[in-house]
Amino acid sequence: MFTLFVIVVVGYAAGKLGYMGGTFDKRLSKIVIDITCPALILSSSMTGQLPDRQLILPLLGISLLTYAVLTGVALVLPRYLTHKKEDEGAVGFALMFGNVGFMGYPVVASIFGHEAIFYAAVLNVVNTFAVFTIGTMLITGKSEMEGSRFQKKVLYSTPMLAAYLTMLIVALEIDFIPTFVSQPLTMIGNITVPAALLIIGSSMSQLPLKAMLGNGTVYATTLLRLAILPISIYYLCSILGFSSFVVDINTVVIAMPVATYGTILCLRHGKDTTLITEVTFITTLLSMLTIPLLIRFFLPL
Repeated sequence: MFTLFVIVVVGYAAGKLGYMGGTFDKRLSKIVIDITCPALILSSSMTGQLPDRQLILPLLGISLLTYAVLTGVALVLPRYLTHKKEDEGAVGFALMFGNVGFMGYPVVASIFGHEAIFYAAVLNVVNTFAVFTIGTMLITGKSEMEGSRFQKKVLYSTPMLAAYLTMLIVALEIDFIPTFVSQPLTMIGNITVPAALLIIGSSMSQLPLKAMLGNGTVYATTLLRLAILPISIYYLCSILGFSSFVVDINTVVIAMPVATYGTILCLRHGKDTTLITEVTFITTLLSMLTIPLLIRFFLPL
């Protein structure tokens, strides 16, 4: 985590010095999401040893259970965490969605190894679908989704297609991927971790001082997001009989800071970004401490 934090700091400095920010960050984010992240997911099944295909269904099952629980949390708890009705959706989104794509993959790779990115990608299938359905509802405050056309676009985005293809490769035990395919994918995928962390650091450099200080709502949401919810789901899934490895991977993914999609959705729908930006910043900063502590005391790695 310290290594990852150093890269975030470099991104922060690059943003302050003018090397990053604005249009550059938007374009680099698009490259990460549409090109390098899918390559990273695909390369996770091309390490010379295929991930365990028997874990696909348990991972999907634990992910469905997790987001069912988090949906209930996101709909009930916000009214007790903020006095502003207009902020309840942002708080609910922050409680429900972690930054799997930008932070989850690097952290999972650093803890469990490169091949474990595949398992995180399987978990992220449910996460991605929920972000653009339930997440959109939370941000907009509407009970109706925006339409099936938008949902289909999400389901067939390049990271989702990469996850589907990787699950197929693992399920069919295809282990003869030519090196002229696997090596370029691995090299391109390796760009994802440093690029994503640099973008996070750069985005932090653009925040005003007030956003860095937070408030009571921000810190209560942060405590739930980074500690109480991951630990609760860890014990719940353990009691329900999921394997320890599946529970560990899921817990680390759930313990991520708030997803940057929250800010993106607020901007897209003309909502105030103040609260979601603050809680995204605070959770990202404090996760550098909470994730190692969570692993040290709760995950028997």
